[in-house]
Amino acid sequence: MATQIDKEACREAYNQVRDDNTDINWTAFKYEGSRIVPAGQGADYEDFKRMCTDDSRLFGFVRITTGDAMSKRAKFTLITWIGENISGLQRAKISTDKAMVKEIVQNFAKEFMFSDLRELDEDNIRNELKKAGGANYDAQAE
Repeated sequence: MATQIDKEACREAYNQVRDDNTDINWTAFKYEGSRIVPAGQGADYEDFKRMCTDDSRLFGFVRITTGDAMSKRAKFTLITWIGENISGLQRAKISTDKAMVKEIVQNFAKEFMFSDLRELDEDNIRNELKKAGGANYDAQAE
């Protein structure tokens, strides 16, 4: 069966992460049968990480604050999580289904595909976003 996405609900969750007036820093989209739907959202990145299990496959849209003492800015990333126990067919399908997610999640600095929890380290993602951002004027950096 072809995968479908709940566009309105997913777009609303995406917009809440992008909104500077909310505390929401992440949202996740999961599979419910053959539909992609919002799976949760929150302010604590650790809560998002807890959703990433060996038996899950999901997409995450995450806000990470980068910059230095003089200038803070929000950077966004799209994370595709594929747990170690996900079948080959489901792994293959997630790459084609990602196109539907990207119709909604259109503005992000960098995209990641992870299957190891160690890769989800927030500092690791922040460092990659800094690299993707070009010049680094952090006065504290050597």
